[in-house]
Amino acid sequence: MSPENKVLLPEKELPEAWFNIIPRLPEPPAPPLDPRTGRPVNPEDLLRIFPRALMEQEMSQEPWIEIPEEVRRVYRLWRPTPLRRARALEEALKTPARIYYKDESVSPPGSHKPNTAVAQAYYNKKEGIRRLATETGAGQWGSALSLACRLFDLECTVYMVRVSYEQKPYRRTLMHLWGAQVFPSPTERTEAGRRIRAENPETPGSLGIAISEAVEDAATHEDTNYALGSVLNHVLLHQTVIGLETQKQLALLEEKPDILIACVGGGSNFGGFTFPFIGEILEGRLSAEVIAVEPASCPTLTKGVYTYDYGDTAGLTPLLLMYTLGHTFEPPGIHAGGLRYHGDAPLVCQLVKAGIVKPRAYPQTACFEAAVLFARTEGIIPAPETSHAIRAAVDEALRCRETGEERVIVFNFSGHGHFDLAAYEAYLEGRLEDYEYPEEKIREALRHLPKFPTGI
Repeated sequence: MSPENKVLLPEKELPEAWFNIIPRLPEPPAPPLDPRTGRPVNPEDLLRIFPRALMEQEMSQEPWIEIPEEVRRVYRLWRPTPLRRARALEEALKTPARIYYKDESVSPPGSHKPNTAVAQAYYNKKEGIRRLATETGAGQWGSALSLACRLFDLECTVYMVRVSYEQKPYRRTLMHLWGAQVFPSPTERTEAGRRIRAENPETPGSLGIAISEAVEDAATHEDTNYALGSVLNHVLLHQTVIGLETQKQLALLEEKPDILIACVGGGSNFGGFTFPFIGEILEGRLSAEVIAVEPASCPTLTKGVYTYDYGDTAGLTPLLLMYTLGHTFEPPGIHAGGLRYHGDAPLVCQLVKAGIVKPRAYPQTACFEAAVLFARTEGIIPAPETSHAIRAAVDEALRCRETGEERVIVFNFSGHGHFDLAAYEAYLEGRLEDYEYPEEKIREALRHLPKFPTGI
């Protein structure tokens, strides 16, 4: 076993192709449905807001999809990212477990999000699009797309969930620095935003609402497309550079993971980190637990219903088969803004339904407790979203302390928390609250699920 604290790959080891899990699944994914007919969506209908190349990737059965050299050139600004051994955390926990984390915080915006933002900007630019519209929760996706649009000379419009817009002003500054327009959602700029504001002027907003606004913006402007930071197949595909690099790094250490952990909001960092390993699990070449961690106040995978639902609040998107809390559900204003989504990526949900992925939910104070421990031992301040994965990794390491097992725990450090210091201040001063699981609000939202025969 290597004594090294981090494993760095040379740039020549940067993956040349993305890993597509779809052809490796035991069953094909359920298709998106047209809410008007209940039938599978015609891919041509989506070309109003997406470039053709991305729609081809969305449905592709190819096991590997080549990464264009223009995208790899930008990736090289920060990739490959380090795999780090959390030795100080291990010592603090007095655990025999070996804890590793893939450090995605080293990208310019500080998270994993540019892995797909760069690819999406590239394909849209190639097809002559002038502007991209998108949503963002905590601002990590919005800042990543702002950077990508700047690098490919595209304009960028970001609809930022209102509560996060107010909680994270420096994320807004980062997006403005890279030239994006940023608006607190819901806004008066779209029909969806105006309607939601009229119904609830005090709404904190949600990712579902912000998606509605961005989709409407794209659909009503010929020179504009929509870019999504999570959920869809092509987004998770682009993120697999994370898991592919991690596999190489663990091989250099002659280690195999026993437990793989990542946080889940829409599913992009989780899918990107775990899918290459899940491919090995499905082929019988690896035996490992795969844990998806979400907030207890927005427990999509742990308490949601597995059915077809809209990906947005206004019902502008196709219907996706996923675990959902109902597309009209507005989660409480927790600081992990990137995890405040009513649904999850259909591919991740399919793996949860099949029992391959185990979901787990934590309240935010327990996650901040683990994040503070991590910051005080390893030195890096985690994003509130990332703190969920750290909480699970700490609990698994403590379990190993009780059993004496020397298990290998690997988690994805999806982003840093340098723009979340107000949340840490609230935690350290005892002002951070745990929100109750809002059963009544979820029951109400589930009453608005689409009602037609879907065969589920």
